[in-house]
Amino acid sequence: MPTITSYLQQVQSWTIDPETFIQQTIQQIQKSDLNSFIRVHDQFISSHFDELASREFHSAPIGIKDNMMLTGEISSCASKMLEHYVAPYTATCCQKLIDKWFLPIWKTNMDEFAMGSSTEHSYFWPTINPHWINRMPWWSSGGSAAAVASWLCIAALWTDTGGSIRQPSSLCGIVGFKPTYGKISRYWVQSLSSSLDQVGTLTQTVHDAEILLSIMAGEDENDLQTLNPHTNTSSSHTFTAEKPKIAIPNEIFTFSLDPRVEALFRSKVDILISSWFQVDFIDFPLLRHVWSLYYILMSAELTSNLWRFDGMRFWCQKAGLDYTDIRSQAFWKEVKKRLMLWNYVVLHKNYDKYYKPALKSRQQLTNQFSKLFENYDAVMTPTTPAPASNLGSKTANSLQMYLEDLYTTPANLAWLPAISLPMWTVDENWEKLPVGIQLMWKQWWDEDLLHLAWKLESII
Repeated sequence: MPTITSYLQQVQSWTIDPETFIQQTIQQIQKSDLNSFIRVHDQFISSHFDELASREFHSAPIGIKDNMMLTGEISSCASKMLEHYVAPYTATCCQKLIDKWFLPIWKTNMDEFAMGSSTEHSYFWPTINPHWINRMPWWSSGGSAAAVASWLCIAALWTDTGGSIRQPSSLCGIVGFKPTYGKISRYWVQSLSSSLDQVGTLTQTVHDAEILLSIMAGEDENDLQTLNPHTNTSSSHTFTAEKPKIAIPNEIFTFSLDPRVEALFRSKVDILISSWFQVDFIDFPLLRHVWSLYYILMSAELTSNLWRFDGMRFWCQKAGLDYTDIRSQAFWKEVKKRLMLWNYVVLHKNYDKYYKPALKSRQQLTNQFSKLFENYDAVMTPTTPAPASNLGSKTANSLQMYLEDLYTTPANLAWLPAISLPMWTVDENWEKLPVGIQLMWKQWWDEDLLHLAWKLESII
């Protein structure tokens, strides 16, 4: 499977025929046992291929998450509740790619309504990590990550609420990019947590992520969060520092970091220092509390976003079933558990105790990052504290699963752009398991972050 760049080169040199390439790709998907796809858009392909193949991106095939709407196609969020829901509109991020003649030909697997942290909580089937058959790809974007990593997909779109792009990209050995909140429209993308979700990309290279960002970024009058002057233009402050300054919070080494991942991370730091990067270890105490902030705020918002799924508009009615019966049957265990557990956060008696302090702490976190970026170009951490776990190993212990989010949630809470790059692999018995390295940058400096990531991609 080529990258976006090499696909275009090969099509233009007549090395690849787009129609043959897509048919061969679909055949490979049908043979795959990774469960990374839920459905192929056969009708969409047949009705749009000829038009798109002759244009700029020659029907370059991409995958889109099952919570992104495509007119006339089922968009189920991997849930029984929406198993037969046909979208009436197309998400803005998808439409912009179609307008540039990309071809979204399949929906990738996900945790139901993006809840679950391991891609094991899909109504349809769990996704397998392509690097080892008994491993999970992690977080809700595992379907897209597994597809791109196994060369079943040229690139994929996904949403990132607390690490859903970066964590699976890390554990599958590819590039995962989460832009600044509001950089890409979320119109007609099903929300988990409205103030945290952001559409991003899973690709083989940083350059491919840059191509997709340049197409999708910008204002959308249907998404007020994009109505910011920064979304209309590329970065006017192109990153040119000869000696980039990188900050590494000391607190990351207290988060149950796997010794193998820590050793590999420190070795990459040494490489950067020898490559004329300035790397400083700093104190950032508030990072110890990001897990609590994230789950309080996210839980309150997901409860609100899922109220409309009551079976009256999005699921078939059955005689004798009331509201409780419908939601009990149409939602799987992980969604029901989070709804029951996190409704507690928004109870009137707990609002002042949990929710309001979390909002204040979030602002403090954002302010601390802003102050930090006055002296440093980027913040660097491992993407995950450990390599991919075995399937089923953490589903019985949700707390242990949720703690894997400690490095990635700060970027969502502070609305920062962040990217995960392949760091290399760690050994576990006879297995070589990928892990990633994460960079975070200040708001709206997405292009600069990608430029720095491109430099690191060639070094580490």
